[in-house]
Amino acid sequence: MMKDSLASSFAIALTAATLSLFSNATCFAGTDVVVGVSVPVSQQVSIDQIDPGQWDVLLKRYVDQNGNVNYAKWKQTPADVRALEQFLSYLSTANPKARASQTEKVAFWINAYNALTVHGILREYPTSSIRNHTAKLFGYNIWDDLLLTVGGTPYSLNQMEHEILRKMGEPRIHFAIVCASRSCPRLLSEAYTSAELDGQLTANAKVFFANSGNFQYDVNGRKFRLSAIMDWFGEDFGRDQAAQLRTIAPYLPSRAAYDAAIGNSVSVSYLDYDWGLNDQATAPPARR
Repeated sequence: MMKDSLASSFAIALTAATLSLFSNATCFAGTDVVVGVSVPVSQQVSIDQIDPGQWDVLLKRYVDQNGNVNYAKWKQTPADVRALEQFLSYLSTANPKARASQTEKVAFWINAYNALTVHGILREYPTSSIRNHTAKLFGYNIWDDLLLTVGGTPYSLNQMEHEILRKMGEPRIHFAIVCASRSCPRLLSEAYTSAELDGQLTANAKVFFANSGNFQYDVNGRKFRLSAIMDWFGEDFGRDQAAQLRTIAPYLPSRAAYDAAIGNSVSVSYLDYDWGLNDQATAPPARR
């Protein structure tokens, strides 16, 4: 059941002026694309009161068990394009400064990151990679220029990841936030919730390392080949290789790999990252 604040929050979101999801305007350097609404402080609610039910429905409808998204069908369904816009506007009603539990905050920001990313991809679709929309010097960069207003403040994807989620001390967020790419963790086909968060993060971490594109163990050579995510964000898992391997050990796909990680008895290198879009239209037959 939706929480009591949902109906009134949606009313605010739907009646407020919002930027069109599919504006045809060309994005130049410094041009922000702002999603969501500005809600008066008196009408904002704690993150504890935000119900991700609308997002959950959309994920179940368009995301398969491997985390691939049916972007084509979603974009061709105006009602569900609007539903995603409405959910993002609903997130705007949250007050990040209000008291809320840590698990609610983690779940909220994971959902916000993933929903905004899907919105950003739908805005550009058809496209083959998010990297087609990450200009470094001139032009639109989806990670910096696509902004979601929450509690009156606009947040970019990079801000959500680096300034909020990474500072919460939960390294498993790296197996939950999804940059719409094949080497990302799978996009879970359900919303993250406070009640289920630990189990959801654990399950997705195990699925992540079970994928040979993210983890390989050469037993004879005593070598791990890890996702580049572990290279880019290793410090979030521990101060050195031994600590990092201990952190990921419970999620590795075999007892031999677990023992090697616990004992720090392997060398480590990193796999190439596949930035291809997590699109059902171009997905391989199975993700193992």
